[in-house]
Amino acid sequence: MRDSAHLDTSEDAERAVRATLQVLGERLAGGESADLASQLPPAVAQALPEQGSGEPFALEEFYRRVADREGTDDVRQARRHARAVLAVIKSSVTPGQFDHLVAQLPASYGDLLGTRPVQH
Repeated sequence: MRDSAHLDTSEDAERAVRATLQVLGERLAGGESADLASQLPPAVAQALPEQGSGEPFALEEFYRRVADREGTDDVRQARRHARAVLAVIKSSVTPGQFDHLVAQLPASYGDLLGTRPVQH
């Protein structure tokens, strides 16, 4: 993940994972956050809230929040980081769990999830 996200250090990678999962947890509703966390290593899972708030916000806002949590205003960098984190999550959880995650998010999140090209 460090290479694909252009992260220099393990600390940068941890910050990207934590920021992305915190924002994802804000977007997921109900127990989906806990379900996802159950399939992740404990050190990673702790960044997810036990209960998601299901707060509706657009993909660009997702990336902006990740940037804020990373302590930067570089939204393009945050996008790279978040996409790399989700790619690792996709390969780490069961296909069914990833399908549940995809179902919780609007189609416009395809860019983040690697499920659909973003429409411009």
